[in-house]
Amino acid sequence: MTPGLPGLPGLRERKKQRTRDALVRAAIELFTTQGYERTTVDEIVAAVDVSQRTFFRYFAGKEQVVFAVQEMVEARFVESLRGRPPEEPPFEALRRAVLDAWDSIGESIEQFVPVEMYMRAFRMIESTPALLAVQMRRTAETEEEIVRIVAAREGLDPEEDPRPWVAVAAFSGVMQLAGRRWGAGEEISVESMRRLTASLLERLEPSLAGDWRR
Repeated sequence: MTPGLPGLPGLRERKKQRTRDALVRAAIELFTTQGYERTTVDEIVAAVDVSQRTFFRYFAGKEQVVFAVQEMVEARFVESLRGRPPEEPPFEALRRAVLDAWDSIGESIEQFVPVEMYMRAFRMIESTPALLAVQMRRTAETEEEIVRIVAAREGLDPEEDPRPWVAVAAFSGVMQLAGRRWGAGEEISVESMRRLTASLLERLEPSLAGDWRR
């Protein structure tokens, strides 16, 4: 840590973070311009002027670097959910957490890549079978974490009470639907994704209650 500045990273840590960010930026730019499968690690490290050894110090491979920014986005949502007032009902806490995360995520994404490039990378994942399979696995892992948070908020044991699983499954389904609809649309922006997400989440609880035939 820097002497006299508690909490601030030292010069070495800042340099490592800049190198990692540069690798993420170069990789996503290459992935979105020439395709994931056609991009090699050699091309990524050449764009940043570092060695393969340096790349593998930060990432296990191309697959991991694809999801680096998305992991940050998901972490922001989880952090927002943990901070929601305990009196909020589960669906309300989930809805507000995801919308609050989208409200502030633009600046965080811009630290790595332009938002428009990130959104194109999001679409690339949806259209690349190998990456989509990884995305599904990561989604399942994230859902388990969210279930634990929701269950803890409500004082429930998710192994005994299925309601946290049901709530998170419904929420996750809406988020996946939002991603697919956004990916099929023409507007690429954080704002358009947030609007679509908000619209679908507002319909979640009413859609699951009452007589659907009316």
